[in-house]
Amino acid sequence: MANFSIDIQNLVKYHGGTLAVDNLSLTVRRGEFFSILGPSGSGKTSFLRLLGGFEEPDGGEILIEGRSMRGVPPHLRPVNLVFQSYALFPHLTVHDNIAFGLEMRGLSKGDIHASVQAVLAMVRLNGKSARLPSQLSGGEQQRVALARALVNQPAVLLLDEPLGALDQQLRQDMQVELKTIQEQVGLTFLCVTHHQEEALTMSDRLAVMHQGRLLQIGSPQEIYEDPATPFVAQFVGTSNQMTASLESVDGSYGVALGDLPRSPRLRVTSPEGVRAGRRVILILRPERVHISREHSEKGFDNSLPAHVQKAIYTGSEMHYLVQLSDRLSWKARVANSSSDEKHLQVGEAVFLSWNADEAKVLLA
Repeated sequence: MANFSIDIQNLVKYHGGTLAVDNLSLTVRRGEFFSILGPSGSGKTSFLRLLGGFEEPDGGEILIEGRSMRGVPPHLRPVNLVFQSYALFPHLTVHDNIAFGLEMRGLSKGDIHASVQAVLAMVRLNGKSARLPSQLSGGEQQRVALARALVNQPAVLLLDEPLGALDQQLRQDMQVELKTIQEQVGLTFLCVTHHQEEALTMSDRLAVMHQGRLLQIGSPQEIYEDPATPFVAQFVGTSNQMTASLESVDGSYGVALGDLPRSPRLRVTSPEGVRAGRRVILILRPERVHISREHSEKGFDNSLPAHVQKAIYTGSEMHYLVQLSDRLSWKARVANSSSDEKHLQVGEAVFLSWNADEAKVLLA
């Protein structure tokens, strides 16, 4: 058997005249934490419902643990779903919420109790089995929902925006905890989310989805540092972009003229097989931008003049919005240090510098 928990082949789903899932193919490895990341309306929720059996595809095939799911109803699929709303029974205790699925399967009281206690320890809810959901914090309710799904030992755990109801600090804590639990139990987790930080923090691999199509699949580092499209670069994290004309190519590098008034020629990496004359898009992450008051090309391939529009103090960093032209602004992030160096002020003239290898170049 191939080492895949999920094998999706040419999956298609229409909602009326709208193509919600457009010829989607991917595999998820056994024991992997895999995320589908995309904005609202990208098709990720439709994809999750197709996996869970709540909708039938209009084309293509879904295989889970090597078995076709065509015509298999939700309750007979080797998956469990954790909803964003948790969907806990408000009148049942933590223990009884978790035990519900095991009772439906007709297990003995002794086996049920042992299984519930084991999973309560796993999600760190020992001592709270007699509480009602209303007596728990949001993070604890999330862990009960997770425990209820895990106790049934599914082949695949599906998570629908699992941390969406939590506040920012708790969300960040639970990202690490959810990944730790997944590694501990060794199950395949498939998560759909619109939250980039969640996907990058928890996932072994992720897929970026937009308008029903998969744009890119890779590790968090691959997706962030080597985006395949301008949309991926803009949606996953933050990116500065500039269109340019590729004037010459010499091996892996080229010279481009940016779409700016009096723009200097920029040294860039050259996409494989691209010839001079092509329009390209330069993509540069804010943390890769060196910003300074003095014009110094030493140590950098490129330097552009700009003016500071906004200066935002975030604690660990200064975030600068800088204007390169009437129509183009970029962002720069600078770590705050303990030195006495003064922050840049709104209206100051500055220079933005970077090296060719720090920017990604895509065809326009």
